[in-house]
Amino acid sequence: MSQDPDSPQFCCAANIHVAPGTALPDLCAIQYAILENAGYSIIATDVAGTILYFNRAAQQMLGYAWHEVVGRETPELFHVEDEVVAKARMRAGASATDCSSGFDALIGRVLAEGRDEGDWVYVRKDGSRLHVHLTITTLRDATGKLIGFLGIASDIGERLRMEQELRVAAIAFESQAAIMVTDAGQRILRVNPAFTKLTGYSADEAVGQLPSMLKSGRQDRSFYQQMWHELGETGHWQGEIWNRRKSGEIYPEWLTISAVHDAEGELSHYVSTFSDISNLKVAESEIHHLAFYDPLTSLPNRRLLLNRLDKACQATRRSAEYGALLFIDLDHFKTLNDTLGHDVGDQFLIEVANRLKLSIRAGDTAARQGGDEFAVMLDELGLEPAAAAVLAENLAEKIRGELLRPFRLADGSEHYGSASIGISLFRGQDKSVEVLVKQADIALYRAKDAGRNAIRFFDNAMQTALDERAALEAGLRCALVRNEFRLLVQPQVDTTGRLLGGECLIRWQPPGRPQVLPGDFIPLAEESGLIAPIGAWVLDEACLHLRRWAENEATRDLYLSVNVSASQFRQAEFVEQVSAALQRHGADPARLKIELTESLLLDDVDRVVAKMQALQRLGVRFSLDDFGTGYASLAYLKRFPFEQLKVDRSFVRDIASDPDDAAIVSAIVAMGNTLRLNVVAEGVETEEQHAFLVEHGCRCFQGYLFGRPMPFTDFAAQAGSLPR
Repeated sequence: MSQDPDSPQFCCAANIHVAPGTALPDLCAIQYAILENAGYSIIATDVAGTILYFNRAAQQMLGYAWHEVVGRETPELFHVEDEVVAKARMRAGASATDCSSGFDALIGRVLAEGRDEGDWVYVRKDGSRLHVHLTITTLRDATGKLIGFLGIASDIGERLRMEQELRVAAIAFESQAAIMVTDAGQRILRVNPAFTKLTGYSADEAVGQLPSMLKSGRQDRSFYQQMWHELGETGHWQGEIWNRRKSGEIYPEWLTISAVHDAEGELSHYVSTFSDISNLKVAESEIHHLAFYDPLTSLPNRRLLLNRLDKACQATRRSAEYGALLFIDLDHFKTLNDTLGHDVGDQFLIEVANRLKLSIRAGDTAARQGGDEFAVMLDELGLEPAAAAVLAENLAEKIRGELLRPFRLADGSEHYGSASIGISLFRGQDKSVEVLVKQADIALYRAKDAGRNAIRFFDNAMQTALDERAALEAGLRCALVRNEFRLLVQPQVDTTGRLLGGECLIRWQPPGRPQVLPGDFIPLAEESGLIAPIGAWVLDEACLHLRRWAENEATRDLYLSVNVSASQFRQAEFVEQVSAALQRHGADPARLKIELTESLLLDDVDRVVAKMQALQRLGVRFSLDDFGTGYASLAYLKRFPFEQLKVDRSFVRDIASDPDDAAIVSAIVAMGNTLRLNVVAEGVETEEQHAFLVEHGCRCFQGYLFGRPMPFTDFAAQAGSLPR
């Protein structure tokens, strides 16, 4: 047969009937144009299955040119042998075992019924598969004689994909999370079984209602206005909300709302998913109480005291009023403990706590620092230092008098005690929290030196410690210029001891003086504003070492963590600084991990999240450092793109001996794993600590048990010998 589709033979094969008075070539040309421009694959064969015609859509769909297929048999080109046999058996009950017999069986069905159609898989020229809907019909001439077959196929890949998406959506709709679909007017259209289980409302009760049927009343009008404003601006909202079940029970939930738009961009639906986070809230409360309150007396502990003290300093900076910090030490408490036992000692401490709470004003804070040491923070003592000192001394005298009253013990006997009290005044941030604490501590020792049962203020005679601090600050200002900082790295390993990476740790080595640890100069750097250039130096050095690691087979897959202070992170150009340091040294951003503390997350949340996301787009990852020592709520943390959570060493240190620290650590690890965060325990020094952490699900460790901070050259030298 000629390959020219305009030939009379082609017209005959296509069973074209010519109307009287119409020139045959013209009519064939018209019909040929129709076939060539059809949106479907059209293939015509003779009775033996040899391809006679192969239109343009077929060529595009299958990747073959006309001359490559015309004259060849269809099955061997476009069909999968097993599929032909399988469809033959299914449709005709054929027992064919090869492609030709299977195809013959299908042709028999076409001859018997005039057509056959169904879903097939075409094989393209490049070997790829294409799902099509294929219709096969007979071709007959004007006398009704069979002259061939016509196959018309359409691509159904998109249809199959949509069907799969619908199946996935149907399964998702039956998930454990509650799902509610509303129209643009917020009228409920559909809910899933999890919605009924969570709220108590059946689908019949919910459909047609407004979501406000679930309102608890705990959020005010402004909360919902802000929520809908954000939803309108971004098309998405998520957060913590309190709702009410059908039974009347109020519960917390994590809610996500997404707006759905139609093809024209018009709002058509809202889809809400939510889940009960009551257990998370309970765990969060337990962790908070364990972390910030003394388990014996229920007073705030030292962590919470320091946090409140920092906030009080900020508040007095605005108000210009004085505050005071009182340190209280019980005189001769050790004697009571040793002679009457710890049970009596605990009873005595509880009574002391009760008397402190009764002695102070509303808004003041009484705390237990540990052992027999207590503290009281006073604020709003007035604008004049002399008057503030009088008020602080009067309250201290009241406390001292209360503690002089006899204590009745469990056995009915009475115990007479006393206390030594040191006082330090503060206003604004004229002194750091650390300095304020040291001043109160020095004043307390002065009270003890005076014979106990006494009250002493911090005065000019105690200025020596502050003078040393001033000298330290002066040296710190020159340290960067003089290249006095050293950067060390401490290994981080997994449960098998495999090396995962390391954390950068800075040291200061003043010439001719002992090395200064970070705890002694970082707070001073924060207060003086020197932390920004120091932090930039650390970041640059870290990127330099990452590039060097990449050249070493033993270290190229390791990550390097860098602590970034809140003030450094808040700099407007911080993202550009990180990007520039990475590019300057050619470091892999995915190997850089930035460690942030919880204090950063409490202010200007949207800006912090935006900056973290900008860094994340560069490839940088984030770790939440010293978790458990701040105020960030667990539900709140979902907004931040952290991949790692570090348990503070202050919790890890006593997990083997202190049940409270053990409970805190196990709760933090469990919560971190629940939130799909990689949990790292810091300060692991003993096998006992390590065993406890492994038992409770921790999978990453850092501490002296696995390696002390070391120079990068030593770390690289040892990396090859460590398990990886």
